[in-house]
Amino acid sequence: FEKKGKMGYINKTLIKDEKVVSYFSIHKFHYIIPLITSFMIIGLPLLFRYLFTEYGLTNNRVITKTGIISRSTEEMKLSKIETVEIKQGILGRILGYGNVIVSGTGSSNVVISKVSNPIEVKKKIDSQLG
Repeated sequence: FEKKGKMGYINKTLIKDEKVVSYFSIHKFHYIIPLITSFMIIGLPLLFRYLFTEYGLTNNRVITKTGIISRSTEEMKLSKIETVEIKQGILGRILGYGNVIVSGTGSSNVVISKVSNPIEVKKKIDSQLG
């Protein structure tokens, strides 16, 4: 389910001199239930939501995008980031997934949900903060 190089929204919104540093993906574990229930049609919306989710880090911003027809995006400039936190439950610790919460000035947050290897995601974001 690795989508390197195929993150359409993120690539379309790059500004001059902005480069993608990394793409992040939803952990494979979270595809199991929607795949199983998609045979009963119930899980299809969740499966499509996961398949059309993009997480990325550029040398200027942290970006999340969800949605197929309607679109929801969250972006935060690196210069506005105050903290980068990881939230993991027991299953997330065992299987290697979690949420990375990027908090910025004011009350804004960007949440990278159910991401694989959240510690690496945090390190990559921190490395861009300089």
